[in-house]
Amino acid sequence: MNGARRLSGSKRVVVKIGSALLADDDGRLRADWLDGLAGDITRLRGDGIEMMIVSSGAIAVGRRLLGLARGPRNRALRLEESQAAAATGQVRLAHAWQEALGGYDVPVAQVLLTIEDTEDRRRHLNARNTIATLLRLGVVPVINENDTVATDEIRFGDNDRLAARVAQMMGADTCVILSDIDGLYTADPTKEAAAEHVPEVVSITSEITAMAGETAGDDGSGGMITKIEAARITMQSGCRLVIADGRDTHPLVALEDGARATWFISNAEPHTARKLWIAGTLKPEGRITIDAGAARALARGTSLLPAGVTAVEGHFERGDPVLVCDAQGRELARGLIAYDSADAERILGRQSGEIENILGYRGREEMIHRDDLVES
Repeated sequence: MNGARRLSGSKRVVVKIGSALLADDDGRLRADWLDGLAGDITRLRGDGIEMMIVSSGAIAVGRRLLGLARGPRNRALRLEESQAAAATGQVRLAHAWQEALGGYDVPVAQVLLTIEDTEDRRRHLNARNTIATLLRLGVVPVINENDTVATDEIRFGDNDRLAARVAQMMGADTCVILSDIDGLYTADPTKEAAAEHVPEVVSITSEITAMAGETAGDDGSGGMITKIEAARITMQSGCRLVIADGRDTHPLVALEDGARATWFISNAEPHTARKLWIAGTLKPEGRITIDAGAARALARGTSLLPAGVTAVEGHFERGDPVLVCDAQGRELARGLIAYDSADAERILGRQSGEIENILGYRGREEMIHRDDLVES
């Protein structure tokens, strides 16, 4: 089997599960299926792969618990009803994940995000640091969109894009979207018998987009089109995405064993893509001047420590992009700073061990971590 179409060898994987897989038509969770997937996740963790889950299902489960049954007309919920269903269902959903993975002695954490949390610089940094810490501590983050406080109409299919954004944010190398179909076809296979399965995509062209067809919902979301949009995000980030049939009791094992799926292959590396994003798409909010020793360390690929900083210019917040310059004003690098301008000013030239005493809290040892830093 093509190595580009295997989960083994991945370092960090995002798995997105749709509502239709997690819950039946009346909103009851499929406990046996969930246990099978938990077993798959545990197996991959045993191979050294960090696993993250983006889980739909809160609204589907919550509407049953609140008696907001779909009924014969399949009535769409009003916004406030969707928010109430999400708030109720999320508790049950989180408990179900805790039970399923807990049966394999795998700790679980709930993380609620919105798309904005992955795009706003400071919220992006906070979310990334939290999830990275959970992974470092051996926890599986279960991530869902924070529908409870949604201000726009909740749209089915948003979690496809959320999964892609999480993969992008966390530098994942693989994003798995488990669905009720085994990938992309040249046309809708339920309507055209001649439709052919597409096993691999290396570029999202207009022809590929046309294959996705129309959206599944009346609100312009859902269906294959949101999965194509998710693939576009991940491929630009150096992450491959696979659309696979999740109805098997062990869908990830089936995928690893060669089950039919569509793989969207990226030619970039996640780390390289992130560096390009920092270097080319962010407007610096301030300037950090460093000494010669720090400049030499920077050239070796290390993080920037407060001890090597000699001056701070501009007003910026934690997570903002800043320039890193030498004493002559030449730009050496740019990156996302871990402190706001006031705190950066207070700790410049000091040892990392002094930060807590100076600021009154324990921040990061680095002024700019090497993962958030790119040489100019």
